[in-house]
Amino acid sequence: MRICELKKEIDLIEYDFEEFRRKFPNLANEIEWQSQRIPIDSVRTDGKEAEKKTYLEQGFEPSAVDFIRRCDTEQQALEIINFLEERKEIEHEYAMRLRRQLIVMGLRSFGSKKRPGYYLQKVHVL
Repeated sequence: MRICELKKEIDLIEYDFEEFRRKFPNLANEIEWQSQRIPIDSVRTDGKEAEKKTYLEQGFEPSAVDFIRRCDTEQQALEIINFLEERKEIEHEYAMRLRRQLIVMGLRSFGSKKRPGYYLQKVHVL
């Protein structure tokens, strides 16, 4: 079946809105009041391109682990953890878990080192 034929069949589907409301009351309210609307202004068939666009539009807020992965030494990582804890950007319990992992498993247990430009390369900007 060709797409244009399928579209015609879909356009011909009729339903009783009251019956639809009985079966799917919340969905009917959303349709009727147009709440929960998300405009679709484009379609992407390439997943990598879609991720790139989303990443660039939303920006990126690095986590403690992202900062740690940029460190060259365990001492630098410890300074990062202490700094984030002092600024209340991470909770004390989480800071303790990060320190324990750093001491027991080492710096690279957080992942490979992230070089400058890592995120820009990830979305193929550089």
